[in-house]
Amino acid sequence: MKLASLYSGGKDSNYSIFEINRCGHDVVCLVSILPAKSDSLLFHFPNISLSAVLAQAIDLPIRSFQSTTCTLGDETIVLENALANVMDEFNVQGIVHGGLCSNFQKKNFEKVCQKLGLSVFSPLWHVDPAKYLHEMIDEKFKIVIVGVSALGLGREWLGKTLDHENVKQLESLSSRYGFNLNFEGGEAETIVVDCPMYKKIFLIREGIVKWFGDNGIFEITDYQLIDK
Repeated sequence: MKLASLYSGGKDSNYSIFEINRCGHDVVCLVSILPAKSDSLLFHFPNISLSAVLAQAIDLPIRSFQSTTCTLGDETIVLENALANVMDEFNVQGIVHGGLCSNFQKKNFEKVCQKLGLSVFSPLWHVDPAKYLHEMIDEKFKIVIVGVSALGLGREWLGKTLDHENVKQLESLSSRYGFNLNFEGGEAETIVVDCPMYKKIFLIREGIVKWFGDNGIFEITDYQLIDK
């Protein structure tokens, strides 16, 4: 089946494409929604402008759409228009998204897709959080943390690449402070700089840590796509 992927450049949107391709489906385009503010109800915010560059790394076409407010109604309309556009352009029959356990997001995505007659695939739904993170590392996904917003996650995590050792640290912190280890509630945000799907590596040359007292972002200011 020809699918479009809701794409942010983070770990979940990338790994959902990886998994759905292994199931025999064909992701033919990426859809990126640029939210108005960081408190978007449905969409990823930190470094979202880089999704077009990461699409070049994957070598897939991407279509970006701007949301002007963060109300659920407006974001839903933007999503519906975006998917209607790629249906016409790429003749897709469904979407894949990297939802893990957010019933709120999943139900809203499914409602829009039902209206348009699109199938919805959620290959990461209810994965075991710790097993999932370790599995991505085993599959050669290079994941960098670009945002943190949870008790227990300090500025030292910004710009850090995940490996088996620091995932174990995250497991311990998650148990201690109670945040979602999958980060789906916005506890942290990520960007994938390399993985088996990428034709090129996204090299971070420079970034700025911006800290706001109890949360922060790693803003990528200089980068380069390099051949593997």
